[in-house]
Order: sequence, then structure tokens, then C-alpha cells
Amino acid sequence: MAATASGAGTAGAAGAAQPNGGSPDGSPGGEVYDWYTRGVALLDRGNANAAVQLLAHAVAAEPGSRSVREALARAQFDAGQYGAARESFAWIVAHDPTDDYAQFGLGMAARRTGDLRAAVEHLALAVAMRPDLGHYGQALRGVRAALNRPVRGRP
Repeated sequence: MAATASGAGTAGAAGAAQPNGGSPDGSPGGEVYDWYTRGVALLDRGNANAAVQLLAHAVAAEPGSRSVREALARAQFDAGQYGAARESFAWIVAHDPTDDYAQFGLGMAARRTGDLRAAVEHLALAVAMRPDLGHYGQALRGVRAALNRPVRGRP
């Protein structure tokens, strides 16, 4: 991925780079690919909130990139931003319904937002696509069990 034609992610002619390495428009220093790789590295080190910040800039600059959006969705989920993660995974599923990981992520985010029926739907699709991945099946069984638990005050 390269910087956009507008020069996002570079200091550009509008002014010098900021002391923190960012540009005058508030975007982080470097190009989109740099934001992506730094964001993934932060996520891998357990710093999901910082990863969300960098990866959100990368998605804004490259909105059609599924890999960048997936990294953002993972970071949002790990940061506890389940509604945002659900939206990001849903975007991927809308553009590629056969992406088993996006179906899994959408199902897990739906579970965390309390939408167990949607969680079952997307997790079941992920399991159907990749029955060899045990954690997909385990997640589906857990959501189905939660869905079938009696709720207080309900017969």
C-alpha cells in the first residue's frame, strides 16, 4: 500500500513534520503501509487501543483494503470496542461472505454485544467453512448454550 494521492501520512508541502513524527494534519508519520505494520505490531504486543488509533488512520486512507480492515476489527475487539469491531467485521463479510475469519469475528463481536442469534448465524457459517478449526466449533457451542439458558422471569 502506498500513501494516497493527497499525501496522507507524509509531511507534505503544507508544513514540517510534527515533533511526534506525525504530520500537520494530525495523521501519524509514515505511509499507510507503515501505519498498518506498526498497528499490527502493537496489536501483537497487546496494545490494542494504540493499534486501533493507527489502523483507523490506515482504513481512512485505504477504505477498500480488507487486510487493513481485518486488523482494525481485531484491534477493536481486543480493545473491548465490540460494536465497532462488529461493524468492521460486517464490512468484510459484506464484501466477501466466504471469509471464514470475518464470519467468526462477526459472530464473536455479536456475542459480546448481546446479539446471540446473530452470533449463532455467523459462527455456524464459519464452522461450515472451516470445520477443521476447533475453536470455531467451541465458540458456536458456547453461544448456542448461552442462547438456550433459561432467563429469570421467563417460563
